[in-house]
Formats: sequence, structure tokens, C-alpha cells
Amino acid sequence: MTLTVVVGSSGSGKTTFLNDVHKRNKCTYIRQYHNLRPYIAVKKIPSFDPTALPFWEIYLKEEKDQKILIGGTMAGEFTAGLSGGQRKILLFELIRQRIRNQAGLLLCFDEPFAGVTDDFVPYIVEVLNEMRLKHNVLLVTNDHVATLTGMADNTITVSALDRTKVKINGKEGIERDFSLHAVATGKEYTHETSKDDLWFFFDVEVLSNPALAGVAGFTTFVMILFIVSYWNSSASASALVLVALQILCFFCINPYLIALSDWRNFMTEEAEALMHSSVGMNKALKSVLTLFVLLTISIFAFLMLKAVLPDRAIENMGDWELWVAMLFDSASLTLPFICFGLYTTLPLQVVQILASFPFLFMIFFSTTFSPGAGLEGVKAFRFLFARFYLWCVIPGVMEGMEDCPEDNLTIYTVLSGCLGLFLFLALQGILAVVEMNKEASQAESRHALESSREFKELQIEMKYVNSDGTPRALDQGDAAGIAYKEGYQAAPADDSVVVSSHDKPNVEV
Repeated sequence: MTLTVVVGSSGSGKTTFLNDVHKRNKCTYIRQYHNLRPYIAVKKIPSFDPTALPFWEIYLKEEKDQKILIGGTMAGEFTAGLSGGQRKILLFELIRQRIRNQAGLLLCFDEPFAGVTDDFVPYIVEVLNEMRLKHNVLLVTNDHVATLTGMADNTITVSALDRTKVKINGKEGIERDFSLHAVATGKEYTHETSKDDLWFFFDVEVLSNPALAGVAGFTTFVMILFIVSYWNSSASASALVLVALQILCFFCINPYLIALSDWRNFMTEEAEALMHSSVGMNKALKSVLTLFVLLTISIFAFLMLKAVLPDRAIENMGDWELWVAMLFDSASLTLPFICFGLYTTLPLQVVQILASFPFLFMIFFSTTFSPGAGLEGVKAFRFLFARFYLWCVIPGVMEGMEDCPEDNLTIYTVLSGCLGLFLFLALQGILAVVEMNKEASQAESRHALESSREFKELQIEMKYVNSDGTPRALDQGDAAGIAYKEGYQAAPADDSVVVSSHDKPNVEV
């Protein structure tokens, strides 16, 4: 296994190089400033022993180890916990413990010493030396360059002047694409989902999540104000009271929805650092949790509506039909935030804009605020909005609505409430097909590149030759490497590559 260091001046593209490797190979990855959910208690990370951390004895002496959070900033909120350097050490130890029983992985580290004091440098060096025995390690550094290049099997130098070429072990003019493919070798970490992962999600996201507690507290506060302000409303004001309540429901869950984009980014980076099982499973669980929050708020809101309106007003609407209409009217505004927030890579501002379109279009095209208004043809869009069908269950309002369906009203409400979800799934299906075609094209290009003589020579040099040109010490069982070292013919002529630079012994591998 090899340890490769990427060096270069600031702005030369070292991190970009590492990111490009990550795109080509699903590797374990620690970023320079790696994000972890700050509200997670370190002791709760599944299958992780924090007592192995260099600084943990401090907390043990103070009897604070049960309360130590990862710490940091997420969704604009700072949580006190570990320092930036301590979080970096935690990530190294986490990976160290997780990969002990596997071999042949690709491990990538962007600036492993960033934010870490000199006291912890020996620890990181020790971890890197341990990892390189069984895994391929690739890292980028601006700090302690001499220490890392002295350890390295290969040194890649990138330049801001020419992004198409790199220098490897002193040899200049090597194609960047060749070097990317040469180092992007290694297996993906295998993680078997267990009940510990499910409990970890429930514990962190439900029992001890401050955001969820914030939604509960804010919703309670809002509903108390609603009761005080709208108590003893008349039946004739039912429509206005309902509109006010639906707006309040949206504001109650909106802070939780806005935070989904940051949560998705942090979750992805945690998975890259092996903290938990698949990103997909956690996104699915988060989606279910968000829908449960929506359902709970909707039930709470319906009870509040019954409290402030006369009994006859609710009875005339029909309890079941009214609650379903309220729920899916809220869902039509909530589902886009879940879809774009969790299942895309779009930044927060773009997510907010796209996910707000259903609300905007509902105001313009549903014609529920002005029945019968709008240009001919445009008015037909009202059938796409759950708000239209919500009005169709309210006596005194439904009479002024055009073309309210006489039958299957609840079905139309459910379908229109989920319209945003259906459109998003269709778009994702199209993008998946495009991505598959793109990957097939890239696989073809990769195969052509990896079949070239220049690439094979580069790969052999990086794996079996020291930077001074001498053969590298090899593990027993590495037949190709032993063949190289002994300098004999080890493959048929039609599948061979001859390496003879730097006065090294000729060998066909």
C-alpha cells in the first residue's frame, strides 16, 4: 500500500485534485474543515471508543465525558463542544477504529494538520503510518510538508500555472488525468447497518435534537396565541380563521425545513468519515421524521381550529375531510423543501427559492383568493392546487368556487398535495438516466486511459519505485512487485509494459 502526498502553492488546486479523486472513487474522506452535527454527544457515536482520544482523559478527570458534544456551527447556530483541532483528531481516531478489520481502502485527507496544534502532530503521523500498512492513503498538505513528504512513497506537485500537468517524484510533464486515475485506487468502506445505527439516529435526531425541541416550543407558543386571539370566532369567519391557521402551521415548521440543506451536507460528510451507515438510509429516516412533524402540527392545528370555531361550523365541513384537506394543503408547501433540501446538492438559497414556488404559484394560479378571476386557460391551473380543494369543503366559500368536484374530493386533495413530489420524482428519473449515460461515457474514457502504455508505466512507478529510483520494499505475496524488484519477465509480451526510467531494472508487468 502507498502513501501519496499532494503539495503545491496556495491556490494551485490541491483540494480540487483531492475532490476529483473522490469523484472517481468512493473513498473515505476527511476535509480540511470537516462538518459534523454539533449536537451529537461524542459518547453516543456507535461502535466508537472515545477513551482512545489523546485528550479524553481531561474530561474523564472532570467527569464531563457524558456531556461532551462534538460542537461547532450548523444552520447558523453555534453549539459549544470540542475545538476544531479536537474534532479533527476525533475524525482520525474514528476512522482508525472503523477500518481496522478491512484492507485495501482508499483514504483521503485534506490538510490533516489544519487547526491542530503541534502537540498532536506525532499522533497524526502515527495514525497515518498505521493506516498505510493496509490501505492506500492520499493527502493534501500545506503544513509540516517536510514531515509528510519524508514519509511519503510518492509526492505529487500541482501548479496554478498549468492545471493539465503535474510533477510526480520529481518527474515533470505528467498528465493530470493520468495521475488522478493512478491514485484513485482502493475499495470502498463496507458498513453493515445495525440496530445501533437506527438507535443512534433516533437518539440524536429525536431525543436530543435542539431543532426538534425548538419546533415544539415555537408551535406551542404560536397555538397559544392563536387560541387567545381567535377564541369565540363566528361561523361566518371560518375561512379567514382557517387561512390564518394554515399560515401559522407553515411558519411553525419552516425553521426545521430550512435547516434540511445544512443537515444533508453535514450528514454526507459524516458518512465520508465513516461515522454511520449509508447517507440514503439517514435521508429516508429524516424524511419520515419531517413528515411526522408535519402530521403532528396538522393534528394540533385541527384541534385548535375546533376550539375556536362553533361546533356547527366544523360539523358542516366534516371532520375527516377538513383535516385531510388541511394536512395536504400544508404538505403541498412542505414536500418541496424535503425534496430539494435532502435529495439534491443545491445550496440553501437555491433550495429556498425553488421550494417556495408552490406557495407563490398557489397565490397566483389557484384562484382561491378571488374565485372566477384570471384569464381563460390560466384558471385551469387551480385544479393543481390543494388549496382549491380545501376551499371546496368549507360551506359559505365552496358556493363561490367554480367546478368544485362533487365526488372524490379527498382523492383530488391528496393527489394535488403530492404534485410537487411527483414532479420532483419525474425530474430525478430523467437526471438519473442522464447520469447513467454520462457515467457510461466516463467509464469508456477511463478504460481507454488505463489501457494506455503511459498510464501503466506511471502506475507501476508510483506503486513499486521510491522517489530516488530504488525498488520499494514490498509485502510478501505482491507478485507483480516482486517481479519488478527481481527484474524478470512476468507477463506475456502482448500484455506487457516495460519500465526502464531512472536506471531501474527492466521488467514487464
